[in-house]
Amino acid sequence: MSVQAILPRIMEIGADASRKLPDVLAALGCRRPLIVTDKIMVKLGHAQGLVELLAEREIVCEVFDDTVPEPTARSIEAGVARVREGSFDAIVALGGGSPIDSAKAIAILGKHGGQIADYRFPRQVNEAGLPIIAIPTTAGTGSEVTRFTIITDETNDEKLLCAGMGFMPLAALIDYRLTLSLPARTTADTGIDALTHAIEAYVSRKANPYSDSQALAAMRLIGPNLRRVYHDGQDEAAREAMMIGATLAGIAFSNASVALVHGMSRPIGAFFHVPHGLSNAMLLPAVTAWSIPAAAGRYADCARAIGAAAPAQSDEVANQQLIAFLQALNSELSVPTLAQFGADRQRFESLMPVMAQQALASGSPGNNPRLAGVDDMVELYKNLWQ
Repeated sequence: MSVQAILPRIMEIGADASRKLPDVLAALGCRRPLIVTDKIMVKLGHAQGLVELLAEREIVCEVFDDTVPEPTARSIEAGVARVREGSFDAIVALGGGSPIDSAKAIAILGKHGGQIADYRFPRQVNEAGLPIIAIPTTAGTGSEVTRFTIITDETNDEKLLCAGMGFMPLAALIDYRLTLSLPARTTADTGIDALTHAIEAYVSRKANPYSDSQALAAMRLIGPNLRRVYHDGQDEAAREAMMIGATLAGIAFSNASVALVHGMSRPIGAFFHVPHGLSNAMLLPAVTAWSIPAAAGRYADCARAIGAAAPAQSDEVANQQLIAFLQALNSELSVPTLAQFGADRQRFESLMPVMAQQALASGSPGNNPRLAGVDDMVELYKNLWQ
């Protein structure tokens, strides 16, 4: 059986890759971009840097900086209106997963209209929106190389998964130097998100030889470097390894899908406003331990790739060490429990069945090696209070 691999048309990878933006726009035949970003990128000067870079080549652009963390249907409305009112021929998405996800939705809705709920999975959105050039500033989501976007429907606090070739950026400029200013908390959360992408892509029921190669390479890069960048954000070698690892993990899950951790993670973010990478980290050890019996060999491969187990160790020992590694990683990176994060326990427990139903509806749990029903997920959610 063949596998369809979908990637950006152009990828620039390495130090100062973001400075290739004028050349990439020219290659795509675009002269009037809208930069979609957030207030932090403006404050750090990254957005203005792109404006000045484009001005040197007489490319006129505008900046839309009203994206928010964990974007919602309402939060993208102003961006969609800006596109419809303007004469833009491309969108430059600058930032972490939230600005890039926002830009993907804005590119589709700005051209084709409707509401984001109209595009939710299982619909495959293959029609092209405005061309997107993605410039990630975190080593985490891999959104610059995926055909997915996640937008919350605030009418029912549900995170909508939207998928299809229409959400794939035409170009990705992967410049690890943009991550040097990331604080330790963001570094940890986005790094564990990337690690989760790689693990889930490798154990997914949709895994294939192509995605496997990307997932294993990603784990080999992320495993030994996540702690390094958390403790020393100026470690350029580790930052570069994390950036490449996150991109490879994005390619892996874009072509093999994520699984139970992500399915269960999205409702936590929607209802309790936990950053996506952090909710993944909360779930990863327990969900991995629960899933191992259905794919012991695959999880053992993950343990060896990230450096938690030696090549000669048995699958059983490797998997024991994988769980110990994930628990120790959460401890070292100061990942809180849901209680420590400040969630209300009574509200959380009352919402567990709803969150499990939403997770199931997203489709991601169906890719897990061990299939989980609503009751299984409720039990796993209970572990977050341990």
